[in-house]
Amino acid sequence: MPWFDMPLEQLKQYVVTEAAPPDFDVFWQGSLSDSAKFDLLPQFTPFGGDIYRQVRVWDVSFSGFMGQRIKGWLLLPPDRGAKYPCVVSYVGYTGGRGLPVEHLALPVAGIGCFVMDTRGQGCSSGSTGDTPDEGVCGPQRPGFMTRGIESRESYFYRRVFTDAVRAVEAAAAHPEVDSARIGVAGASQGGGISIATAALSPRVKLLMADVAFLCHYQRAVTLVDTSPYNEISHYLKAHRHRVDMVFNTLAYFDGIHFAPRIKARALFSVALMDDTCPPSTGFAVYNRITAPKEMKVYPFNNHEGGGAFQVLERLQFAKSYL
Repeated sequence: MPWFDMPLEQLKQYVVTEAAPPDFDVFWQGSLSDSAKFDLLPQFTPFGGDIYRQVRVWDVSFSGFMGQRIKGWLLLPPDRGAKYPCVVSYVGYTGGRGLPVEHLALPVAGIGCFVMDTRGQGCSSGSTGDTPDEGVCGPQRPGFMTRGIESRESYFYRRVFTDAVRAVEAAAAHPEVDSARIGVAGASQGGGISIATAALSPRVKLLMADVAFLCHYQRAVTLVDTSPYNEISHYLKAHRHRVDMVFNTLAYFDGIHFAPRIKARALFSVALMDDTCPPSTGFAVYNRITAPKEMKVYPFNNHEGGGAFQVLERLQFAKSYL
């Protein structure tokens, strides 16, 4: 895939002037408050026996959106009695929480890792899932991008982003997690969820978002015809009369509107050949963040981004600032 987006120097200066909906903050305050009425009830069940000798693992559940139970994993280093910094990790599109063996990098480096299962996902990629999506919605394109898109109240990512904020609270509730040193991280969909969570949760001190999805929808949908963004364009191909409705809903879930509300120190990455999440959509969010921030650019990579190289960047970033 050749470079198809803006030149890098232009990307660095790319500023989106689109304003958030006037009731953006009221909507999210109300959504979080409605779910906060349900007790978090975090449960941590030891898992794995002596399989993970150098890492301690718990099978986790907690109350997410409107009290619905969400699964997860907590992995901590082997030493007991300490208070560990913790990164809450969100997974990529269609993936679930998978197995603990997929999440060893952070605890091996001495940092806790709390992995949130994404409701309804974990069936069509390598990582399995264990959490149903209990939302009700109308007609949709196969996938999740148009599930409940008829309104901001019913949209799929309202439930997911609320789950994500509640996951931060669940991680903070564990007695060996330092609740003052919590970060969020993810790639692709996980990066988009991390961006929203960093804006919505005052606990989040560090944000790490790689090749982020769920950002600058209107540009992404009209620039690339790859999954998952093309789920939106295919939906609109059939529902020609719903263009305004769709983008009005998506405005409440767009990383460009969460960005100015982020106070956490941030590490981003983009890949200049990424035709799944175009680099301009990542820079659109990054350039609106006023908190301390860093960007890693991978000129010859597609949506795999920095891969293991970026994992190392994230580990060093977390060790430096958590």
